[in-house]
Amino acid sequence: MNTLTMRFHGNLNDFLPYARRERAFAVSVEGRPAVKDVIEAVGVPHPDVDMIVANDVSVDFRYIVRAGDLIEVFPVGVAVTLTPMRHLCLAPPAPRFVLDVHLGRLAAYLRLLGFDTRYANACDDDVLARIAHDEERILLTRDVGLLKRGAVIYGAFIRETQPERQAAEVMRRFRLLGAVRPFARCLSCNGLLAPAARTAVAGRVPERILTEFDRFQVCGACGKVFWPGSHYQRMQGLIARLRAEPTDDTATTPGG
Repeated sequence: MNTLTMRFHGNLNDFLPYARRERAFAVSVEGRPAVKDVIEAVGVPHPDVDMIVANDVSVDFRYIVRAGDLIEVFPVGVAVTLTPMRHLCLAPPAPRFVLDVHLGRLAAYLRLLGFDTRYANACDDDVLARIAHDEERILLTRDVGLLKRGAVIYGAFIRETQPERQAAEVMRRFRLLGAVRPFARCLSCNGLLAPAARTAVAGRVPERILTEFDRFQVCGACGKVFWPGSHYQRMQGLIARLRAEPTDDTATTPGG
């Protein structure tokens, strides 16, 4: 049995019992495990980890821990004053998402903001992990165990419980405000929307809507028709609030 010392920084402490938060603590391990296995055994899912410092040296998840090591673990958004620094939360090719069954409202918000978002209200963990891996999607969930699955490369634990706050959390976490394309996707099926003339949607919407509005969009996947009704202003307000969200980067010195 070997003993090492660990300390977690920033919001990674959310995954730890109170007695281990914001302080160094001893961990005993058997054999020669990789630091990724030790981190997850302590309770922290690997997709939320951005940097690992072992004895003042930046390492990756494959680092083999040794007796006497001091391991510090950092989340995304914490600036570490150490050079060179190896970032482990690499961005996927595109900000595309897959969400677990408990995040349906968040899925709708992300689609509203224009992001490719897969969601089904009946999808088991094996399928979600496979979709995340095979399609290089960011898995969003409130299930820590799901995030720990080896197939998951990109992901994040959603801390907020209110859907609008969840959307703001995702925007901050992945720095997505510059990529927002409102009203580009269908809220129901995730298909892309395209402009449509009034004549093209005649017979598919109530007559009152045809006379009241002159701008329409049609989903290329499910055929649903959208128009800028009363919900449009509410959605614009949501987007404005999300754009106004502050960033919260904090500089940290390893060992501090």
